[in-house]
Formats: sequence, structure tokens, C-alpha cells
Amino acid sequence: MSLKSQLAKFTAQSSHFILHDVLKRGGTSLPGKLAVTIDPDVLNSVAADFDLVVVTGTNGKTLTTALITRVLKAGGYSVITNPSGSNMVQGIAGTLLTTPIQPSPNGKKPVAVLEVDEANVLSLTKAIKPKYFVLTNLFRDQLDRYGEIYSTYQKIIDGIHQAPEATVITNGDSPIFARGDYENRRLYYGFDNVKEADYQDLKAPNNTDGILSPTDHSVLHYHFITYANLGKYFSTTDSFVRPPLDTAVTEIDKLTPKASHFAIDGQKMAIEIGGLYNIYNALAAYTVGKAFGVNPTDIKAAFEENKQVFGRQESLKIGDKDLTILLIKNPVGTNTVIDMMETEKDPFTLIGMLNANYADGIDTSWIWDAEFERLHDSQLKAVMTGGERYKDITVRLKMAGFDIKETFPKTESIIQAIKKAPTDKVYLTATYTAMLQVRAVLKEKGYIKEEF
Repeated sequence: MSLKSQLAKFTAQSSHFILHDVLKRGGTSLPGKLAVTIDPDVLNSVAADFDLVVVTGTNGKTLTTALITRVLKAGGYSVITNPSGSNMVQGIAGTLLTTPIQPSPNGKKPVAVLEVDEANVLSLTKAIKPKYFVLTNLFRDQLDRYGEIYSTYQKIIDGIHQAPEATVITNGDSPIFARGDYENRRLYYGFDNVKEADYQDLKAPNNTDGILSPTDHSVLHYHFITYANLGKYFSTTDSFVRPPLDTAVTEIDKLTPKASHFAIDGQKMAIEIGGLYNIYNALAAYTVGKAFGVNPTDIKAAFEENKQVFGRQESLKIGDKDLTILLIKNPVGTNTVIDMMETEKDPFTLIGMLNANYADGIDTSWIWDAEFERLHDSQLKAVMTGGERYKDITVRLKMAGFDIKETFPKTESIIQAIKKAPTDKVYLTATYTAMLQVRAVLKEKGYIKEEF
């Protein structure tokens, strides 16, 4: 390690100590930002210490990263990760430079499982070479930052090109990921829970992105659709079809707002989090575990750990209210959250919070493509709105036919708003910075104690 790299690492570790141990503040971005400023090549100095797993895609990165970390730990690996969502280069640098490294109990190299922002895959892989890429999905998201989904896809592929020896573990149900734009070894995961006798000839709903054949740009058909552009697709004009799967969900047993029960390759599994979309995250983690030699029994045990994941369906008790925090940031992600809320059997209140900062995406027009109208068929009994752009989400929900009971532009009012809810159960949907603001208030008042 060069003198400059040593100075960068010392600075990162010192600032991390002051932030975490002296000031009792979270976050890994500042230590990493200082280190990268001192030595832009500092990541090269730590690359050899880990087998690196990069997790990227539009939705599901944080939960997939958390589940992979649990699975590999269950398999006897020492693992570090960036659990608070610091998924840009400075946050990743902070994680790698400040997290203590323990030898793996199984004697193998420690693993760094890193959530990486789609636009930052290239800058990261120029510095360090992953052993595995994990691709979750691609949907329209933050057009001001990423552009349309084929532009986002190219940003990811440009990063993969920097690491041709890496294996790409990818969602085979996503047509865009089955394109032949890179030569890396691939492992595909997806759903195979529909019997061939029940196959249909379907098209994705209107306004769905990423449903074109890469050869002649014809609209793909599906034998079945799980949600959005995901499913068992095929072209009627050329030979493009979903590739054979290496791991698959073979059965869906039960879905509730708090848990999902399913089978992977015939093995019964469960995760303590609701929503069909989250089964994809578990399937990705299972595939990574299998690649690292973790046996299915240990993977099952890792999935069943009842541990909260930062900002992703966190469940809290606020007085006599059961609060669930749900991150939303784009139409598809919001629709899958709506799918999950439709499985709720008890009356509930919705608090919709909208911000439009850089990390959220400054364009809020996406809320008009989210299908809030479907909540009329759920147990939803009351709606409140908040956040810096509370007027926008209020108008959207009013246009969806809901009577807004209360609005609160100041996040400090969130606890009072929750306690005013007329139902025992409250679902709070929030964009990223709104979620951080809510968590900060809840932590200050003692409702959140766990550090991530």
C-alpha cells in the first residue's frame, strides 16, 4: 500500500471513529469521500482482501444485499457489507476501508457484498474487480439521473466489461438481461411455478418498459407474468426466449404483508417480509449462496432470521399503532408495494410521503404512473400525506379518489400523524430521503434503536 493510500485509509478510519464512536452518528459516505479525495486509487489497495459481490439494479438491491450477507455468513464466510444504502463510490470506499476484517471460519477469503448504484458500476469496477455481479431488475426510475432503461442497462454493462472474469448472476425473467451484450459466464434465476399446461399467450400491460426482443425489437409475449416486465417471455417473430434457469422458484405457498412462503428448486423456504417481489430478492441470494457452496439447509435458516432491513418493510410499534415503513421510488416499485398492501386482511391507514431531492429523483411525475387506484379494493380506511412535496402526492391521491384526512409538510409531525390514524395498522410509503427523515425522527424519540 502506497503512502498516499495509507494516509487515505487512516483518514477514513479516523473520521469514521469520530462520527460513530464520538458523535454517535451513522453513515459511511464522509469517510469514504475523504479517502477518495486524498487518493482516487485507494480502492485498489484493498481489492485483494476480499471476494467482491456487486449487487445492482433498479429495485431490491438493499434487501438482496442483506439476504446474501446472511446466507454467506450461514455458510461460514466472514462478510462485510454496506447495509445503510451508501451505494455510491464514496460510501463503498468507506465500507471497505473502515469495516474490520475477520478471518472466515471456513478458512476462505472474506467476502464484501456491496449494493452499488446503477450509474456507479463502471467507476467502481475500474478500481476493483468483482467475483460476482448480481442483477436484480431494470425498470424506469429517476429519468433525470439514469435516462430510459436501455441507457441504464448500458451503464451496468459498461461496468461488467471491466471484469470479464466475473460471473453474472442475473434475473432470467427480465428480457433486457438476456441480451448478448457481454461475454461473462452467466447464472440465471427466475420463476417456474406455473405448469406448462397452464401457459398462456400474454402481453405485458400498456406502458411497460423493457419488453422488446433484442434482435428485431418486436413486442415480446409471455407464457406467464409475475409482475411488470418479468416472466417467461418469448418472441413470435424470432428465436429470442427466456434462457434456461439455473435456480427457480418452483412454488408459491402463501403471501402475507409480513411473510412469504415459497419453494426454490423444490426446497421449502420462507422470509419474514411480504410481497411477491421480495421472493425475487431471496432467489437471487439463494443463487449466490449456491455459487459459494452454501447448502440449502443453511440458506433456509438464514432466510428465516427475523431481522429488520434498513428502511425496507421495517415494523415498529408507535403507541398502540403497528407501523410498517415501505420505500417507494418509481411506478413498478410502488405497484408492487400496492400488491403487498392488497394482501392485508385488517383495516389500515396509508401515509404517503414524497420528497424530490437528488437521491429520490427530482422529477415527481412518476407518481402518476403508479396504480394507487387499486387500493380502493383493499382494506385501506384513511389516507394522510406528508414530505417536502406533500402537495404533489396529495393531488395524486385525491385524483385517485381518496379523501385526504390530514397533510403534514414537516416530518417532525410524523409521530403525531401516526397516532392520529383511525386504524391500528399504518403503512407509511416514502421516497428515500423522506424515509431517512422519518427514521431520524423516530430514532430521536427512541422508537428506533437498532443501528444498521
